[in-house]
Amino acid sequence: MLTAMSLLPFGELTPYEARRFVPARARMGDWAEVEPLFDQLEQRLDAARDGAALATWLEDWSELSAALDEEMARRYIAMTCHTDDPEAEKGYLEFVEQVEPRTKPRQFRLERLYLRHPAVGDLPEETYEVFNRGVRVSVGLFREENVPLETEEARLGQQYQKVTGGMTVEFDGKEQTLVQMGRYQEDPDRALRQQAWETVVARRLKEREVFDGLFDQLADLRGRIAKNAGFDSYLGYAFRRLQRFDYTPEDCLGFHAAVEAEVMPLVRELQETRRRQMGVETLRPWDLGVDPLGRPALKPFQGGAELTDRTARVFEQLDPELAAGFRRMDDLRLLDLDNRKGKAPGGYQYSLAEARLPFIFMNAVGLQRDVETLFHEAGHAFHALAAQDQPLHAYRHAPIEFCEVASMSMELLGNDFLGAFYGDEEARRAKRKHLEGVIDVLPWIATVDAFQHWLYTHPGHGTEERRDAWSELMKRFGGTVDWSGHEAARASLWHRQLHIFLHPFYYIEYGLAQLGALQVWANYRRDRSGALGDYKAALALGGSRPLPDLFAAAGARLCFEPADLRPLMLLVRGELSRLQDRGG
Repeated sequence: MLTAMSLLPFGELTPYEARRFVPARARMGDWAEVEPLFDQLEQRLDAARDGAALATWLEDWSELSAALDEEMARRYIAMTCHTDDPEAEKGYLEFVEQVEPRTKPRQFRLERLYLRHPAVGDLPEETYEVFNRGVRVSVGLFREENVPLETEEARLGQQYQKVTGGMTVEFDGKEQTLVQMGRYQEDPDRALRQQAWETVVARRLKEREVFDGLFDQLADLRGRIAKNAGFDSYLGYAFRRLQRFDYTPEDCLGFHAAVEAEVMPLVRELQETRRRQMGVETLRPWDLGVDPLGRPALKPFQGGAELTDRTARVFEQLDPELAAGFRRMDDLRLLDLDNRKGKAPGGYQYSLAEARLPFIFMNAVGLQRDVETLFHEAGHAFHALAAQDQPLHAYRHAPIEFCEVASMSMELLGNDFLGAFYGDEEARRAKRKHLEGVIDVLPWIATVDAFQHWLYTHPGHGTEERRDAWSELMKRFGGTVDWSGHEAARASLWHRQLHIFLHPFYYIEYGLAQLGALQVWANYRRDRSGALGDYKAALALGGSRPLPDLFAAAGARLCFEPADLRPLMLLVRGELSRLQDRGG
């Protein structure tokens, strides 16, 4: 076993179901042991004479795919938990550079052979509809010449994470990560906030050329990948690769316009209220995280252990079944929550595909946003646990748009039980802060998505053009915040959005899901038991149904028009009014 595996926070995990096809001791990081399994699957396919035999063959293929996915997950987790450890980096890159490039063409061959098999038509259409259309897209996009380009793309993404994970500053007499510096943005001392903000900005700007250079390389690679697959631009390729069957680039432009029409008025109202409460002439970038009435920052917990325990108490009040799943994750050490030097930024939930268990990675430093992040990632984890019994590996993952409904709904549902962290007044304050964040994030999502549309429809653009395009979008969706004197920081603010570097075009999903989650929350306010039951039933579907069906099962629908957003903004506006700060 790879030395880096000892860096994993969790120990040995047994497969959810005993392997039937893949040998129990097969090493998925060793191509010499993996390749014969693909050979066997190819050879056995001819022997599958009817739908029943083909279904069994699909389960064996699914088992191999899950085993490979878990190997990748383990190496990715080890690397992100320890970006400064050469063994962890080596283990991850070995898989990305040595195993994945060999796996992709073999998976493609299986997909192509499967689609050509005469018994495909014997499989139940409702059961295999989603799987089959996904395989058709995969086969249609695959090009052998793109495999090394995708390998290089993954390598550059790892470099982005290494740079961001290694950035620290000297502040307040000690070396601190940029995540740890976030706590100063909640300090009532405005001069201190400004000093901390400018310290972080200066550190990020030191890497501006590095980030721009990395993106230039990524954009070039992605353009070549799209061209090889027969697309005029990466935009069309990305939508197809992401299997966006149920909405179009034009729908996304509609989403941007709807946010501008229905969300931005509320954003500006909230910003004006904040400016007035703070008694300042203009809102500056370092004025957005602090309590506007000058109260000390909310301190919901100290350390990951306390965060875990208090969150478990929230879930126990919400739903015993969900709480049991969370407690089991804690018992199995599937939570790595504390921020530390050398840890990659951000947070994620990564499913261990064979164990069918979720792992949560975070960078908690004791802030209210850490509570929201854990609720969010726990929603993803509950999704993974609910879909455990889906027979196909592909169906244990829903489309990202609905995965984020699972997570964002849990943020809203968990808010009813913040008494596990706070007294009544602080809980009201935390709920309001979260809802304000829901409103604030929608324009940010629109900005990031609109920027990506611009990036890939303007091939060959220069660095200055890119900065200007981003700055124009910040004017459109930034509200009334005063960036004077810090225009360079604003023009490079997109560098902090890892999705642009690692997961191109993956961000609009958060916006569509946030609107879906608001619908789930609205249902919950009317009928708690019914809405929670619908939510859990929808999670259990995994990815076995088309996206609109998953939304409908949870009592929601996809929203792109101003009329879709208007009632949701009225709901949030009313709740914010109810939670109005008594001093404001």
